[in-house]
Amino acid sequence: MKNFVVLFLLLGSILLSGCKHKPEPDETKTSEAETIEKKNEVEMLLPAQGHIGLKVAAANITALNEYFRAVGTVQPIDSRVAEVSPLSRGRIVEVKAKVGDRVRAGQTLALFDNLEAIDLSAQEQSARAEIAKLNAQLVPATRQTERSRHLADIGASPEKEAESSKAEEQGIRASIESQQAVLRGIQQRLHRYGATSSAEGSITALKAPFSGVVTKAPVSSGEVIEPGRETFTVADLSRVWVQAEVYEKDLGRIRLGQDASIRVDTYPNETFGGRVAYISDVLDPQTRTARVRCEVDNRDMRLKTDMFANIELPTRFSKQTLAVPSSALQEVEGKNVVFVQLAPTRFEVRPVEKGVTVNDLTEVVSGLKPGEQVVSQGAFHLKSILAGGELGDQD
Repeated sequence: MKNFVVLFLLLGSILLSGCKHKPEPDETKTSEAETIEKKNEVEMLLPAQGHIGLKVAAANITALNEYFRAVGTVQPIDSRVAEVSPLSRGRIVEVKAKVGDRVRAGQTLALFDNLEAIDLSAQEQSARAEIAKLNAQLVPATRQTERSRHLADIGASPEKEAESSKAEEQGIRASIESQQAVLRGIQQRLHRYGATSSAEGSITALKAPFSGVVTKAPVSSGEVIEPGRETFTVADLSRVWVQAEVYEKDLGRIRLGQDASIRVDTYPNETFGGRVAYISDVLDPQTRTARVRCEVDNRDMRLKTDMFANIELPTRFSKQTLAVPSSALQEVEGKNVVFVQLAPTRFEVRPVEKGVTVNDLTEVVSGLKPGEQVVSQGAFHLKSILAGGELGDQD
C-alpha cells in the first residue's frame, strides 16, 4: 500500500512539471528585437547635451567643390624689377631717393659726378667749335662758287675754275655733316649718362627707369663707385607675385591660367583676385616641392613684399551629393556610423558608407536620407555612452 502511494506522488510531480508554461516563439523574437533596438540607440538628457555642446545638423544634398590651399609670400615680379647702375666711374654727389620711396619714371635718384662725362663735354665743345668754323668757311666758298659759275657762263674764266670752286664748297658741306654726326654721337653718350649737353658739365643724373618703389639704395653721398655697381633697385609693385612651395603630390591639381583667391591677415575680410602664372618644372630635391606663382593686381599698393598670404585654388573636382559635416562621422566596431536624432534625447546609431571628403564635408553614399538630423558636434560623447565608457574629452 505504501509503495502504491509513493508511485502516485511521483507520477503527479512529473505531470505538474510538464505543464509549466513555455515562451512562445513570437514573444522570444520580440524580446530580441527590443534588445537589439535598444543597443542601437543612445539616450542623452538635454542638460547633458548642453554641457558638452551637442549640435545637430540636417543631411543635405550639397555641392562639393574641392579647393587647394597653400601659404605663400608676396614677391615682386622679376620683369618689373630694375637695377640702376652708372656706366662709368665717378662719385655720388647727392642722394635724392631712399628705400621705400615711390618714384616716377625719369625721376632723379642721385646726382653723379661722371668722370667720363668730362671728356665727352670737352669733345662736344670741340665738335661745336669745328662746326661753327666750317659754317664760317662755307659762306665765302658758296659765294666763290656762284661767282666762278657766272664768269664761266659768260666766258670770262675757264670752266675748270668753276668746277674747282664747286668742289671746295661741297667738301666744306661734307665736313659740316661729318662733325654734326660726331656731335650727335657725343650727345647720345651724354644722354646715356643722364646729361643733355656739356653745359651741365660732369654732373649727371641717375634716373628711375619706370614708376615704382625703391627697394634698395646701397649708396651714400661722396662714395666713389665703379661702372656697373648697383646703386638703386626700383620695383614696379602695381602687379605682384604670391609665391608658394607646393608638394609634388598636389601639382596635378593646379594648372596654368586658373583663377586664384588670395587672402592676407592684414585685410581678413577681403579677397584679392589673381591667376596662376608660373609652375616650376624643377622640384627641390630636399623638400620635394615646386614653386608656384600667382600674379595679382596691386594697383592700390596694399600688398607689401614678403607679406604672408593664403592661396585658394579651385580644382576640377565638383559634384552634387548627400553630405554631412565630417565631425558627424565616428567609427564603431570598424564601421562608419552617424548618430541620427529620433527624439530630443534619443539618437540612433546608423551605419553609413562614406565617400569623398572636401573641406569639412563628407559624402554619404548610403545609409542616410536627405533631411535626416545627425549629430554634427558631440558625436564622440555619444559613442562613449554606446561603448559603456565615460564621456570623452574630445569631439
